[in-house]
Amino acid sequence: MSGVSKKIAVLAGDGIGPEVVDEAVKVLKKVQELYGHDFSFIEAKVGGAAWAATEAAGEKPSHLPDSTVKTCAESDAILFGSVGGPVDEQHEPRWKDCEKNALLGLRKRFNLATNLRPSKVYPFLSHLCPLKPSIIGSGVDMLIIRELVGGIYFGEHKREGDKAIDVMEYTVEQVRKPLIYAFQAARLRRNKVTVVDKANVLECSRLWREVAREVHKDFPDVSLDFMYIDNACMQVIQKPSFFDVVATGNMFGDILSDCASVLPGSLGLMPSASLGDGLHMFEPSGGSAPDIAGKGVANPIAQILSGAMLLRFSFQLETEAAAVEAAVEEVLKSGKLT
Repeated sequence: MSGVSKKIAVLAGDGIGPEVVDEAVKVLKKVQELYGHDFSFIEAKVGGAAWAATEAAGEKPSHLPDSTVKTCAESDAILFGSVGGPVDEQHEPRWKDCEKNALLGLRKRFNLATNLRPSKVYPFLSHLCPLKPSIIGSGVDMLIIRELVGGIYFGEHKREGDKAIDVMEYTVEQVRKPLIYAFQAARLRRNKVTVVDKANVLECSRLWREVAREVHKDFPDVSLDFMYIDNACMQVIQKPSFFDVVATGNMFGDILSDCASVLPGSLGLMPSASLGDGLHMFEPSGGSAPDIAGKGVANPIAQILSGAMLLRFSFQLETEAAAVEAAVEEVLKSGKLT
């Protein structure tokens, strides 16, 4: 197959962002060299770094400048580092609402409506997992796919006297999109999708089940099952190897991905992706960690694995993505750890 030509917007951000992004870019450049691709890396400011740069240029300070949005819009994928400053400086204009303005701004602008978060426990790193070896067994490898811009978080919220009201709403299209991604991802993995919901109580969850069964018709080779959120949280702890691809709504995905995030033993091993209509963003699950920035001790693996997800989901380069993941596994297996 001939090489592809793609543009990647590189938003390193703050804290450890620039140093771990630099390592991920090195890996992508090596992929480019080995497989004959042509990747262009276009850097742009975001977060506190963008605020400082726009302020220094005499412009209105912004965590997400128009120039950065333009760079992203003209690219084929976004490689995102991290944003945010020290905890004791959150009151300062440069850092106040930094993550909200930068991340939610990008999600809204590019309709990044579906979040993918893998949770993987390598057998040779099982000692880092808080669960017993008998539970972890030969390892854990699940992918949680969460709808990001609908559900109760984005519904109406109000108080009426001594009553509080939060509204959960979903449309068929909002539900269909993450489910299609789930079935597509399962085909690249172990061909199994579990939809997590509360269909014994919630009408929105019943809608998720209806749409899942409809989408499943286009993926007959993939198995489909359903599980209530309370049981799913139990199974993540009792039998995490049961799961392959999990598809769920915004609130349940928030809860479940946090439960699963402790399994690898380090956020430094967990990549993530936010998928839009045409443009996707890839970032590590951890934060900017300003306390260790510049010390050369930040773990770049989550960022490198985010680059692998970029290759897979934005460029459809499965062989290259798998090669990066295999290389990471070999490094971890060798004991070269931070």
